[in-house]
Amino acid sequence: MGSVGRLHCLTMTAAENPTPGDLALAPLVTCKLCLCEQSLDKMTTLQECRCIFCTACLKQYMQLAIREGCGSPITCPDMVCLNHGTLQEAEIACLVPVDQFQLYQRLKFEREVHLDPCRTWCPVADCQTVCPVATSDPGQPVLVECPSCHLKFCSCCKDAWHAEVSCRDSQPGILPTEHGTLFGTEAEAPIKQCPVCRVYIERNEGCAQMMCKNCKHTFCWYCLQNLDVCLLKFRSSSIQSSAEANGNLRVKRMTFSSDTMTEGRVGISSATREPQ
Repeated sequence: MGSVGRLHCLTMTAAENPTPGDLALAPLVTCKLCLCEQSLDKMTTLQECRCIFCTACLKQYMQLAIREGCGSPITCPDMVCLNHGTLQEAEIACLVPVDQFQLYQRLKFEREVHLDPCRTWCPVADCQTVCPVATSDPGQPVLVECPSCHLKFCSCCKDAWHAEVSCRDSQPGILPTEHGTLFGTEAEAPIKQCPVCRVYIERNEGCAQMMCKNCKHTFCWYCLQNLDVCLLKFRSSSIQSSAEANGNLRVKRMTFSSDTMTEGRVGISSATREPQ
């Protein structure tokens, strides 16, 4: 991607070049993150949504998002931002160190390749070349040849090309286990992809209501549908939840009854603990 220089910092503060007299008369502004009152010269206003935060909090927020591997647009820290703003690259470049901005651009590029059906990464660890993928029907494996190391591999499973067998048959290492398939959309798979940004998410405990840390999308872990749609189904029909393994505790069955919910109750069958 080449070297990345420091971008010109666009004006983001609420007041442009304020004089000391102006600052003395200006009212203090409350930061939505730390809830502290700061003067305008210590605040930063986001270009897209016009939400305002203290510059120190905004720097920490951006650096944390990048350290956690965020390659998608970094959203406004305000969870109830009415404009659903995202931070511009010029804003990020002004507020984080150069090495972290370079990391963010690399993560962003990797995400773009991951989401592009016409590109994929060479699976060879020492190669990591972006390979072109011929167009095909969604989910159909395609022969891909790396232009650098000339490895021929499957576009779906990244294994050596297997023209006569399916991806599952060619990879016995990812057959279903006692807790479900390791990766996939099966109800018991411990690792799944976010339905929106496709980032891999691991769940080891808690309820089925998930929020992707990357794109903030909320969804049901079992059916991968939008949480609002999933809850609507729970309210309108009887649904038996999937069995879930978490250590020795296994929920055998949970039945949601529309009749009992009308009375303000939820019918839940007993949860049993399997013997050691």
